[in-house]
Amino acid sequence: MNYGVIGTGYWGTNHVRVAAELHEEGVIDSVVLCDVDEERVSELAESYSLPYVTDPGELPDRGVDAVTLATPSTTHHGIATNLLEAGIDVLVEKPLALSSDEAWDIVDTADRNDCTLAVGHIFRYHPALQELKRRIDRGELGRIKYLNTSRFSFRVPRSTTGALYSLAVHDVDISNYLLDGRPEHLYCNLDSIIREGIDETVTMVLEYDDATSVINESWQVPVFGKERSLTVVGSEKAAYIDYLEDNVVEMYDSRVVESEGTLVTREEGRNVHEVQNREPLRVEVEEFVEASRSGSETRSSGRIGAEAVGILEHAERSADTDSVVTL
Repeated sequence: MNYGVIGTGYWGTNHVRVAAELHEEGVIDSVVLCDVDEERVSELAESYSLPYVTDPGELPDRGVDAVTLATPSTTHHGIATNLLEAGIDVLVEKPLALSSDEAWDIVDTADRNDCTLAVGHIFRYHPALQELKRRIDRGELGRIKYLNTSRFSFRVPRSTTGALYSLAVHDVDISNYLLDGRPEHLYCNLDSIIREGIDETVTMVLEYDDATSVINESWQVPVFGKERSLTVVGSEKAAYIDYLEDNVVEMYDSRVVESEGTLVTREEGRNVHEVQNREPLRVEVEEFVEASRSGSETRSSGRIGAEAVGILEHAERSADTDSVVTL
């Protein structure tokens, strides 16, 4: 298999590293880098002894079979559809696109050309989250009632996409993944103070059939350093994940019970579970490469990516109208 990595910015360089490792190990036959910034891509290509191009349109002529697309979100639709039309399988970094129309058009283009399309919802490959998902599915937490997630940092907001499409897209997909469904209603508030039209803070409530997911994202919170956390509360147990610790799940045996006609809390301690730690990005790319070879879907398919974008559009509508939106 001949592989390409398009986009060599901050996250794209991680994809280059993983692709280079797979090439060195013989998992893929060759790697070609691509970026419109020739100075940047040439320097990176030289460090890995890899060839490069500056136009994605050159990749079909290079015999590329599959690519990672890690360019700015505004370019995803045009580049992805062109490559899919050329018969190249594509792993698109999240979000798949910036509108549901464009996202579903990418999905339809992949289907029409019998190509594998995956989206970089990397937390579906996070070891701790996978372990939590297994425990939820086997009923260890009981009925899931409540999820709360926080992603806080202090930085200048991006100039292209705000926190909704940059951060909340993760937690919308995580909520769908853990609850095996889509929300029925949502409310969202967006704050855009630093850059006009670029939201730097997101507060969202997703209502599922019998569970609520509360999502808090901000680039304007200097209190915690960098915080990435998830709490899941079930009728039998609760769980906590610090995403900065890839392989640790904390389980709390705590619940409210009735005793002699009175409601009381029962707390029977905390257990910390460590699972095998593998780099999520590496697992994601490996799964995509295998899916490209076999023609199968990854656990983060194009449809999953398009559904997440659709929910973000509803969130924008909720923020614009200051109202609860029914999906």
